[in-house]
Amino acid sequence: MVGLVGLLMALSVSAALAFGISEVGTAAIDDARAATAADAAALAGAAAGSDAAEVAAQRNDATLISVTVRGNVTSVEVSVGRARAIAHAERTVVFDRW
Repeated sequence: MVGLVGLLMALSVSAALAFGISEVGTAAIDDARAATAADAAALAGAAAGSDAAEVAAQRNDATLISVTVRGNVTSVEVSVGRARAIAHAERTVVFDRW
């Protein structure tokens, strides 16, 4: 009987650890995906406006939470799963003098 209880406890602990590890892995993946989506949305927003930021977020399986444009700087916040990320991009204008 003691051996069975020990085995059940070991299995329970193993299952809890496996679940915890998978949750940490999922969170890390969501963090990385959110950061990537935020970068893409900020760049698209700086280049082509808020609608482009929304499209870029959606194409990266993210939800666009906010877009703020101040001068040449576009800031976005996105979410993927439980992860959120913020990114900024600046639109620069280059004048060629040929």
